[in-house]
Amino acid sequence: MRSMSTGELNQHLTKLDSNGYTVVEDAIDADLLSELKTALAEVEATHDIGYAPTTFEGLRTVRIYNLLALHRSFEKVPVSPMVLPIMEKILDPELQVSSLSAICPGPGQQAQPLHADTNMIPLPRPHIPIAMNSMWALSDFTEANGATRIVPGSHRFDHDPIYDQRYDTQCAEMAAGSILVWHSTLWHGGGTNTTQERRDGLACYYCAGWLRQQENQQLGVPWERLANFDRRLQELCGFSVYKGIYGHIDNHDPIELLGRERAKPMVWEASDIAAQRRDPAGTDT
Repeated sequence: MRSMSTGELNQHLTKLDSNGYTVVEDAIDADLLSELKTALAEVEATHDIGYAPTTFEGLRTVRIYNLLALHRSFEKVPVSPMVLPIMEKILDPELQVSSLSAICPGPGQQAQPLHADTNMIPLPRPHIPIAMNSMWALSDFTEANGATRIVPGSHRFDHDPIYDQRYDTQCAEMAAGSILVWHSTLWHGGGTNTTQERRDGLACYYCAGWLRQQENQQLGVPWERLANFDRRLQELCGFSVYKGIYGHIDNHDPIELLGRERAKPMVWEASDIAAQRRDPAGTDT
């Protein structure tokens, strides 16, 4: 997979700031796109997965949660060089993966109620970015097959949408291999699928390092699978310490439980190191 240039990154950041969303085109190369589609099919074939049980999730929609626990191919999604730099820039490099799931509306699926992904977080709007979402298009996203509907600029609104009320929206159409990225406060929802084909996508949701994740990957992903993740993915799954303090275990970075050495000192150690640099003779009081 190609990496995002500084120019591309800045363009997407500008669009996110003004509109609340952006589409990264040609972000998934053909080989990875094929691999992810195959992996999704394998997971469905080996697990008893049917349509979702609630109207919000979609009674004609296949939803598969906790993908990192189900197939190794999905490990490539959160660390994508076409998405992660955007998320790190807006949230910060100590962010986490909040959830990774498949969302696949089938024929006849009705439009999802408009919502913001952080409706449940009790913070007054607008507020600083605390979470970012992305939708990986494994098939073409069109208005006919229920591409995501959005309200541009709504990430700056001072309120959330009223549940199940109708609003004017735009359709975020994109070709397979593209990735839609949006602020968690943007009003959005899946559209109506009027075709005879399923629309397949992967939702990779990120949150600030100090915010609780939607999916508990530390318990939901088998230990032997976690141990074989790349270090960056382990950190994104919560085996890290935010600002050298939040998430520690007995003053240790939880990544040490996976056989890794911690990359940074804990906050108290960092304070002593800083003091030593200021006063190498040890006379600083």
